[in-house]
Amino acid sequence: MIRAEHDAWNRIHAQPLAPLIPKHANDRSPGRPLRIGYVSPDFRDNVVARNLLPIFRHHDKSQFKLYLYRTAPLQDAVTDQFRALADGWRDITFLSDDQAAALIQQDGIDILVDLSLHMAGNRLLLFARKPAPLQFTFAGYPGTTGLSTIDYRFTDPYLDPPPAPGEPDPADMHYSEKSLRLPHTFWIYDPLDLSDIPVSDLPALTNGYITFGCLNNFNKINNPTLARWAIILNALPTSRLHLLAHEGTHRQRTLTTLHSHGISPDRITFSPRLPRDQYLRLYHRIDIALDTLPYNAHTTGLDALWMGIPTITLVGNTVAGRAGFSQLMNMGLPELATDKNADFTTIAVTLANDLARLVALRQSLRRRLQVSPLMDAPSLATAIEANFRDAWHAYAAKA
Repeated sequence: MIRAEHDAWNRIHAQPLAPLIPKHANDRSPGRPLRIGYVSPDFRDNVVARNLLPIFRHHDKSQFKLYLYRTAPLQDAVTDQFRALADGWRDITFLSDDQAAALIQQDGIDILVDLSLHMAGNRLLLFARKPAPLQFTFAGYPGTTGLSTIDYRFTDPYLDPPPAPGEPDPADMHYSEKSLRLPHTFWIYDPLDLSDIPVSDLPALTNGYITFGCLNNFNKINNPTLARWAIILNALPTSRLHLLAHEGTHRQRTLTTLHSHGISPDRITFSPRLPRDQYLRLYHRIDIALDTLPYNAHTTGLDALWMGIPTITLVGNTVAGRAGFSQLMNMGLPELATDKNADFTTIAVTLANDLARLVALRQSLRRRLQVSPLMDAPSLATAIEANFRDAWHAYAAKA
């Protein structure tokens, strides 16, 4: 159903622009340096940016020239870091799609990368004009654009399990782009300038009770998720739950829903959206993080691991619901992921009753993250570049 909706969007909005696709005159020499263009509204302090900066820092500048096309006027100190890394910095915020496409052609971009998919500020109708010979999508979220003009998408072997030998790729059913699996992870993590925020002692040691938490974007929280969490809270009658949610009637709806499952409102704490340093310090109040479904924590899950918080995740059927599984596999913690509701409860209750293990995890998770593929930016940049080069070789070989 998700694929069908994307295909319909492509058919209605993108395909009518096919006559605007130019003939590309780029030099097809397979080994020459390539010009890579990235298009995003998020070249600033943003969850997408925190996944991109480490990669951009480690691109092989002798083989890949980096052009960044900004599509939104918001900027901050992180914007300056992006600008400093770019061989070409272009602000196309106020250019029409036709004007932006002409500029990209003028820059001689060989591979153009969408970083937004269908999120706010996307320029998918620019990609519908295909101003570069090859087009990729990456980083905004693991999914599909639906555009027939975008050739490839990046994923990893946990988000999209590879096919058995000799079998067709199951990903081909769900995405309009060809799926390219990075060796380990779709994400890379960098706390940027907040690496000095310490991991705290386990709050339960002082409080005398376990505090579960979920600092995911609140729109990921639904009634089935609340019901699932309520089972855990009922199994641990002294436990608490800490949520991130701006003020509004949704807070009361959440309390009412949890109360209908037997959870007293005084066991629930809400925090508003906060500056990033204050947001990270909220983890000092949390012992265990509980994930959401059908859309897991993505960068928020990495934040939790950085702050020493183990996250228990329920593995979904769609790619956005397999993020926690991917991250835990890369951390060597598969025992915190399950695809069964009953096991989700068992894992949470068992871990909550094992304070020694919680203390050990809290003390070790940051280091485990630092030595995992989730923070190995040079390796991920190399893998991405290898895929760019292979895709260019395939393109160059075409008559």
